[in-house]
Amino acid sequence: MRRKPSLAGQFLLLQLGIVLLVVVAVAGVSLAESDAAFRDVEGRRLLSVAETVAANPVVRLRLTDPLGQLALSGIAETARGTSGASYVLVAGADGQLLTGPDIGRPAVLGDSQVRSGRSWVGVVDDAGTAALVAHAPVLDDYQGKLVGFVVVGRTYQTVVQRLASATPNLLTYLVLGGALGIVGSLLLARRFKRQTLGLEPREITGLVEHREAMLHGIKEGVVGVDLADRVTLVNDEAIRLLSLPAAVVGMSLHALGLPRRLLDVLGGGISGVDQVVLRDDRVLVLNRMPVVVRGRQAGSVTTLRDRTELTALERELDVSRHATEALRAQAHEFSNRLHTIAGLIELQEYEEVVRYVMRASQAHEKLTRDVTTRIADPALAALLIAKATLAAEQRAELRVSSSSSLPAIDEDLAVDLVTVVGNLVDNALESVGAGGWVEVEISTSASEVLVTVRDSGTGVPPELVDEIFRQGYTTKAPAGTHRGFGLALTRLICTRHGGSIAVDGAVFTARIPRAVEVPA
Repeated sequence: MRRKPSLAGQFLLLQLGIVLLVVVAVAGVSLAESDAAFRDVEGRRLLSVAETVAANPVVRLRLTDPLGQLALSGIAETARGTSGASYVLVAGADGQLLTGPDIGRPAVLGDSQVRSGRSWVGVVDDAGTAALVAHAPVLDDYQGKLVGFVVVGRTYQTVVQRLASATPNLLTYLVLGGALGIVGSLLLARRFKRQTLGLEPREITGLVEHREAMLHGIKEGVVGVDLADRVTLVNDEAIRLLSLPAAVVGMSLHALGLPRRLLDVLGGGISGVDQVVLRDDRVLVLNRMPVVVRGRQAGSVTTLRDRTELTALERELDVSRHATEALRAQAHEFSNRLHTIAGLIELQEYEEVVRYVMRASQAHEKLTRDVTTRIADPALAALLIAKATLAAEQRAELRVSSSSSLPAIDEDLAVDLVTVVGNLVDNALESVGAGGWVEVEISTSASEVLVTVRDSGTGVPPELVDEIFRQGYTTKAPAGTHRGFGLALTRLICTRHGGSIAVDGAVFTARIPRAVEVPA
């Protein structure tokens, strides 16, 4: 495998290339300027020589005298020698040369207008040789008639000759530029290496490629934020979990419309590990770590894990947990009743034993009958029976309103309804304490399920009506704990179904739309 040049070598080659391009450009400009100067200065000088020869009375006299035309060669040669031109020729009115080695050959006129009696300067190509020539007409003294013209020319130099004359120090410039390029390349490469921690470009490219592959390949979401709360990096999973725009890098967190708690966690307003945040219909766990570069904090990186599926499983297991708690409470209550019955038998109060057993049996049957006859869903019915038993252990009362009525519903709605009712009942039982009561009313219509939970507590103050549904808000535990998500999760479930939840004092009302069955 061919090894690529180092950073210093690449800079050197680049600098040498730039110097070479500059030298070539300078040479091209110099050639163009030299050619323009040659045409201007030399053209005016050649025209002056041509007009001087044309104005010579001897030339006019010899051109009108056929026998004296041979004497023109001496005048032309004298003018050539004194002017430094390549050649000075005299032609007759018919354009035939009367002097020079090609006597009798037509003069090369090109675009010349000398036959019209006007002087002209331009470039002509005579047998492959380019020359700058000046034409001056020769007019007789009487009628001003054209009797001939003078041609004064200077042969063009070759490109190499013009380049040598235009830039005599070109080689010096090239060597000096190369030396400066080498020194500059070494200094620039040294500075860049200090800034890139001594890494070569191919190594930096490899690191960036590996970083991008790892960043977008991991299953967890990653969000990088600078000290100004601007997004510096984000992977595809984080964009999906947080519902962010694709071009989010460079945008401020506050311009993304994120929930308040999510902003607090990403911005560092809330510290601690495994912070739970609700985003749309997802339950996310966030961990934020500061980024320190050269001893100074440069921002933070937050990882996100999706616990939505795990939370759904937890909600499904709540049904089993509630049933287990009900069995535990009933076993505890049954044990107490057995002790009571045993005591009454020892006291030989047989009639009281019978009455006690009848009362206990009727009370349990009444609770079960009241719940199961009104609530057709077995999971929700088991939840209410379990909560009633637990409430009795806390010396509180949980009752199901006589106006409650819930027919069989689909499984997904039943799971969410268990979560909503369980959270509202738990919240109410914690509020009333011993000696209080909680009433649950569940009713349905063709379009929704209505859950109303009221209790004997003091209720929610009006100024906290919106605050209690915020993620992480709680009055039962210190800040930073993982409490305060029951009511937030309840509202999330309601709004996800297109419903709502509201509170008025000690009365919570949740509305959950139900799917309308389409007849076959």
